[in-house]
Amino acid sequence: MPKFTAEQLIDLGTRIFSAAGAPSEEARLVSEFLVRANLAGHDSHGVIRIIEYVNNIEKGAIRPGAKIEVFRETPSSAILNGNWGFGQVIAKRAMEMAVEKARDGAVGVVCAFNCNHVGRLADYTMIALSNDMIGIAMVNSTRFVAPFGGRDRMLSTGPISFAFPSNLEFPLVVDIATSVVAEGKVRVMLHKGEKIPFGWIIDKDGNPSNDPKDLYDGGALLPLGGDEVGHKGFGLGLAIEILTGILSGAGCAYEESKRGNGIFFEAINIGRFMPIDEFKRKVTELVKAIKSSRPRPGFKEIIIPGEPEYLTEKLRLREGIYVPERTWEEIKSIAKRLGVDGIPE
Repeated sequence: MPKFTAEQLIDLGTRIFSAAGAPSEEARLVSEFLVRANLAGHDSHGVIRIIEYVNNIEKGAIRPGAKIEVFRETPSSAILNGNWGFGQVIAKRAMEMAVEKARDGAVGVVCAFNCNHVGRLADYTMIALSNDMIGIAMVNSTRFVAPFGGRDRMLSTGPISFAFPSNLEFPLVVDIATSVVAEGKVRVMLHKGEKIPFGWIIDKDGNPSNDPKDLYDGGALLPLGGDEVGHKGFGLGLAIEILTGILSGAGCAYEESKRGNGIFFEAINIGRFMPIDEFKRKVTELVKAIKSSRPRPGFKEIIIPGEPEYLTEKLRLREGIYVPERTWEEIKSIAKRLGVDGIPE
């Protein structure tokens, strides 16, 4: 697999999106968000998405430079109409707005509709974290997940993220799908030409499968917990669907007309509840206590959410980012078609 520095990929992505018609500032911002996902080890939300985004620009599904409009607003909340611009541009504005509202009050909630794929949610909850606030983010998308006990796609992967300020070396960030695995991870395995573990998906007839092609041939992802305790992931996914699909006005995953992400973002101003230094100290003590737990046989240590991504980023900044051969060939093909030169080999 080809290997590149983060800046090489950001530069190439910026030039590709610019050649596709995006304003330079948006092109750079979206590229940075994608590469940030690669650095964190979440390649499903990384530069592999350049292919999808350019195709959507050319089809008119993504409208670079679209104006973000405030559809409804109160002192503590807002609903944004993204007018089908880049999801990252809309989502960044939504969380920044939630932070602004929480700073004036105690809590800020901002929803958005007419919004394309926003990428990795942790990048937005960390905007709140950097402002000494708790960040909460969730989105829905098109249907990919079967309900517990069902075989038909009805729900989206329903990702959810929490970020908590602390004094830890790494950011304490929870970022999970409410399906067994994110759809993009199946797509990455497809591009690698590899099988996936049983328990991730079912085929169009409802049977377990380890062939990623079956997901895109009428199959479905299973809810978090799979066949054993999938009712828990199903319940979470249903709640997220209500908050991001119905409350935001973005529509639910099961609807035929559904596209893009519905957004529900929240920022909580810790200082309105307790001194921020005390909060950080107590969160840090909590994590240290948990990490002191004796590992079970087969485990070396307790890993805290956010820690693997922090370590992966340090490694990839030092050693580079691998891109699957198929993904890289498709990105190069798009770049050449758009007249982008200086493609790294």
